[in-house]
Amino acid sequence: MTAPHPLLAQARRLADELLAPHAEQVDRAEVPVGHLTEIRRSGLLGLNAPHEYGGAAAPGAVVRETAEILAGACCSTWFVQTQHHTPVLTLVKSEGPVRERLLGRLATGELLSGVAYAHLRAHPRTPVRATRERGGWRFDGTVPWYTGWGLNDVMLLAGVTEADEALFAFAEAREQPGLRASAPLRLAALTAARTVSLELDGLWLPEEAVALRTPYATWSAADRLKTVNAGPAVFGITETALTLLDEDTASPLHARLTKVRDRAYALTDTAKPHEHLAERLALKTQAFEVMQAATTAAVVTGGGRTMLLTNRAQRLAREALFLLVQGQTAESRRAHLDTLVL
Repeated sequence: MTAPHPLLAQARRLADELLAPHAEQVDRAEVPVGHLTEIRRSGLLGLNAPHEYGGAAAPGAVVRETAEILAGACCSTWFVQTQHHTPVLTLVKSEGPVRERLLGRLATGELLSGVAYAHLRAHPRTPVRATRERGGWRFDGTVPWYTGWGLNDVMLLAGVTEADEALFAFAEAREQPGLRASAPLRLAALTAARTVSLELDGLWLPEEAVALRTPYATWSAADRLKTVNAGPAVFGITETALTLLDEDTASPLHARLTKVRDRAYALTDTAKPHEHLAERLALKTQAFEVMQAATTAAVVTGGGRTMLLTNRAQRLAREALFLLVQGQTAESRRAHLDTLVL
């Protein structure tokens, strides 16, 4: 029998000993720096990074299972750290000098990165514009959602150029000339992840900070292929909710979960990214349905006490609502709504 990947053991240890025992407390406050310090030390921030930069270059199955474990233990902490993996993967593919400057530091957890690019999905609207200026790039506009403010060291910021390109560059995650953050947003779930909006008014970044510059259509096509897949965090929340149910209730829901997850992951592992898009979207919606059934069952099982903010079932139910819209696109929204009105 093949030994489990060591980072899975790290993820389970953190989940069992640190994240899950404090999840309700974190939910009512904010993700502690100490949680992120332990994640930095664990090596989990280098899951996707190459060995030569200090990363683990972990297989996709390990990356997915790690996300399930962390999200099922404390979704707020998972959400802060999961932002980090997109900057790492962007740097892996980058040919600019920023790769050598930052990839090793991100892979080893010396630096924690956030992301500010979801607004690109609003195209043809351009909430953030990137304009050539003084041998670098000027950013103007509004980033509606930025997670991990005050916790991250750097951010991967995206804007649209006059040539209709998607441009991604790294900036320090702090207030500075041309960058101002709102107060942390009060959300129905994951307020603890310290999400803010960012106002950009002439933020200037040098050319050396650019990690990716590509036609918007090219970026959007690749992004669409990622957003049609069912997310591991959905399965992680569902698994945790099932632990709050009796066997008679949990068993059929677990069977549904296993069926959807196995097929979704099989497509990810064996099919090309552009294949089976309709089925992938259908599986994503089915994953949502199982998650909502499991979290609703946990609330019903717990009765009136689940209305207490100290109760795990209500936290999971609210986190499930968040995952319904996290990474949402017009296409995924339409597919989900279509199933709800049948």
